[in-house]
Amino acid sequence: MRLKTFREGEAVLFTLPALVPLLVFWFGPLGYIVYLSFTEWDFMSPEKLFVGLENYTYLLTHADFYQALKITLLFGFGTVIPIIVGGLALALLMNSKLRSTGLFRAMMFSPWVTPTVAVSIAWSWIFEPEVGLANLVLGWVGISPVGWLQDSTWALVAVMIVTVWKSIGWSMVFYLVALRNLPQDLMEAAAIDGANAWDKFRGITLPLISPTTLFLSIILTIQSLQAYDQINVMTQGGPAGSTRTLLYMYYQSAFESFNVGEASAIAVIIILICVLLSGLSFLLSRRLVHYS
Repeated sequence: MRLKTFREGEAVLFTLPALVPLLVFWFGPLGYIVYLSFTEWDFMSPEKLFVGLENYTYLLTHADFYQALKITLLFGFGTVIPIIVGGLALALLMNSKLRSTGLFRAMMFSPWVTPTVAVSIAWSWIFEPEVGLANLVLGWVGISPVGWLQDSTWALVAVMIVTVWKSIGWSMVFYLVALRNLPQDLMEAAAIDGANAWDKFRGITLPLISPTTLFLSIILTIQSLQAYDQINVMTQGGPAGSTRTLLYMYYQSAFESFNVGEASAIAVIIILICVLLSGLSFLLSRRLVHYS
């Protein structure tokens, strides 16, 4: 019994060096943010006025918060699903016996390593309504020009396009690794049993790459909640708040209105949404594996 207790204490001592940075740089700031969400502070006042749940009550009864939440969810679904589906489609294409796939992989992955600010500036030129490439291409096929970043109907779609274009190559790389690690004996056995390409994809490929899908869905969901650079460069949350996500609302509350308490409450809500969506993604992935 004493030996077991000693070993447990020894294990705790060995993990302490790794726990210290986690406590200092993650749990500490998180706890401080939670505390600030119950206060009223403007960055400059020497005292922080404790207001209890007032910041949360204000947010949960304010139409702007629900509008930002709606835009955040639309942006998440509108980017995560296309990135996963498109990345898988590209990986299946790259996994086939095509020539020059190395160059194509490099071209598809290059947007991911390009700074988001630079990408957003370039796409802002593409979406320019008068001389931009996007409307020029639409004109070639007989479609009227679109306002893109100046139109509240299309601004969020434009930001989604940029986000998907930037991340789809990153998703492709993960799926390509997963596809190349599939056991070929299963594929050969399925072919001998008369399974066609769709049967092998549905019955073997999809279940075996589900861990990759789970990983990507969680990471991309978190990234969609943290999207800021492309929104700030391309639309600044406009026009008429049509691209103002919760994170951009947090930025405006903290660094434009200097309402730190309200901004901290928004940050806490973002964290809770992130945890909830990650849990739902995990449960959905488990169900898909079970049914497959």
